Amino acid sequence: MMKNALIRNTRSICPVCGKNIPAGLCEDGGKEVVLVKTCPEHGSFSVPVWRGRMDLESWCAGAQELSEGQGASCPENCGLCGEHESRTCCTLLEVTKRCNLRCAFCFADGGCEETDPSEEEMKRAIRDIAEKCGKPLLQFSGGEPTLRDDLPELVRYAKEAGCSYTQVNTNGIRLAEDPEYVQRLAEAGLDIVFLQFDGTDDEIYKTLRGKPLLGTKTEAIRNCSQRKIGVTLVPTVVRGVNDKELGNIIRFAAANTPGVRGVHFQPVSFFGRFPEIPADEERYTLDELVTDISSQAGIPLDSFLPSRCDHPLCGFHSSFLIEKDGSLKALLSAADSSRTGCSARDNREYIARHWMRSKDEERPEKDLFGEMDFDTFLYRLRHMSLTLSAMAFQDAFNLNIERLHRCSLHVYDNGRILPFCAKYITTEGR
Repeated sequence: MMKNALIRNTRSICPVCGKNIPAGLCEDGGKEVVLVKTCPEHGSFSVPVWRGRMDLESWCAGAQELSEGQGASCPENCGLCGEHESRTCCTLLEVTKRCNLRCAFCFADGGCEETDPSEEEMKRAIRDIAEKCGKPLLQFSGGEPTLRDDLPELVRYAKEAGCSYTQVNTNGIRLAEDPEYVQRLAEAGLDIVFLQFDGTDDEIYKTLRGKPLLGTKTEAIRNCSQRKIGVTLVPTVVRGVNDKELGNIIRFAAANTPGVRGVHFQPVSFFGRFPEIPADEERYTLDELVTDISSQAGIPLDSFLPSRCDHPLCGFHSSFLIEKDGSLKALLSAADSSRTGCSARDNREYIARHWMRSKDEERPEKDLFGEMDFDTFLYRLRHMSLTLSAMAFQDAFNLNIERLHRCSLHVYDNGRILPFCAKYITTEGR
């Protein structure tokens, strides 16, 4: 521990007992940054959080360190307390624990129950969310939410209750196999499909999901695209499984616009259900993700902007026009971007603009790549653009309560509104 040079103080939890304890971000004898902490009962822990591929201080410019005593009761007494620094952008609602897959990694331990809450219970929860969270983007999750036959009714009800936008987090199996169900979701007003999509090789799906699913994913995209439901691809990135596949995923996404609106990368975190306690070399940090995407997809590093609605270490966002040859032209760079925070409402509207599918009529491609007037630019922005983003979730080993205080992705839990990572945190004893 003595060899570590302290960068900033924070708090975390013991990954064994869950007790709130002091922690620090430290340079580990070089450019790598680790989270270090000591539990009086279970000893000291050190977890890599930044591999030194980019400058951490520049990336986190403007992020405020916890003040003395702040965060000492997190996340045990979490609900959204007076210390929490971000309002709700998106609220996740679990509508089932059932699942038609048994994935090696699952934040919600899908497939652990056989029965669902009633439709009326879910409608009460939706009303409660709309009242407590303003007009959030409501994410229907599980388990696998499309196993509920009444999901279209819940989507429709969410809009009636005042939720601004609706999204379904799904593995895509039913969306591929049941076009009529997709049609019902479209008619109910579903805005976004958040599609589990780990790569363009079936061996990846066999490893992470237990079966070949690439054809299923492609069919789900086609069915959603035909009905003008925007699709965002969501890869869980696992070192040694699909971390060399990032460029291929982006090229697949670009080739499947306007149906696919974005890619939202999630470096694997170890909570919920996961195969085993991770070794340090299994950690895949945010700066590794950014630099690997840059090199594999040929995208300049300054195209990736740190999260502003959440903590900078929680993720990034970037937006691109798709050129005629399939390459990506950045719409923003780090030099253009403010490092000040943004409101939950602004973040929600950004997500909606970039992930929803435009309903206006499409124009022939031959008209779009010559001299570009403002109307053509706006059209390309709606139909021929791609958003790349990421969320690096936290687990009991690398939890940084400074980050938790800035979380704007919340989960509805029996009347409480919890930060996502606080809800799904899992100690060693599960």
